[in-house]
Amino acid sequence: MRKVSESMAGRVAVFELWPLSTKEEPKVSVSKGGFPEIIQNPSTSQIWFRSYIQTYLERDVRQIASIKSLATFRRFLSLMASRTGQILNKTDLAAPLGLSVPTVTKWLNILEITGQIMLVQPYFENFGKRIIKSPKIYFIDSGLVNYFLGIETEKMLLSSPFLGAVFESFVASEIIKNQINNGKRKEIYYFRDEQGLEVDFLAPMGNGRLRLLEVKATHTPKPEMVKNLLRLLKNIKSSTTELALVCWPQKIKKNTTQALSPSVKLINIEDL
Repeated sequence: MRKVSESMAGRVAVFELWPLSTKEEPKVSVSKGGFPEIIQNPSTSQIWFRSYIQTYLERDVRQIASIKSLATFRRFLSLMASRTGQILNKTDLAAPLGLSVPTVTKWLNILEITGQIMLVQPYFENFGKRIIKSPKIYFIDSGLVNYFLGIETEKMLLSSPFLGAVFESFVASEIIKNQINNGKRKEIYYFRDEQGLEVDFLAPMGNGRLRLLEVKATHTPKPEMVKNLLRLLKNIKSSTTELALVCWPQKIKKNTTQALSPSVKLINIEDL
């Protein structure tokens, strides 16, 4: 579209092609992600991701911006991977690479434009609280972030200190994929106030309904995992709010929801 000289407004439909979702392909996983090539040939994932990054840097990035050092941009990608699931701090990203904050801002925009990351904004209603206003960083494909982190197998992921952040990134991406595939606009938020009350995701469900989601990389959900959902619900005071806990991909056991809280659902990835 960059080289089209005339406006195509009203005469063209734009489709976003994201990696496959778990609803589209059951083999999509937290460890390997959703790129079709990886799903088809998982044993070649490291070679494919290495080639993907090289092509991405040499073609896409250079077409969008004249970056002097692609090696530094490659290090920036790796640093971003280590920050997935965290609140964006541009100074923290700039310092290790010797970059300016405006350069980091520019490079973040490139990653968004080229479909590598998404920035999840804080929920715009404060529920009577003073909220954190910076967005959170998430990679669109969990397999790619694992590649940057040096995580090659699910076994390595399960023992990694990045497990929770990678799984949270995977869930964020699945929410957006499902919204896009259902013809809805991308709309996902998080909540965190200055007192430390945090809920991983808030997703509008239409007709004024709101879903609050907590994400935990565990097979054994416990009542304390949903306490922030219940605390925030008291401030919302709405009967159209749904509370849900998403755990590591599993078959939900009977009566588990009741053991957590009568008002909190335990849901699978496919139910996002």
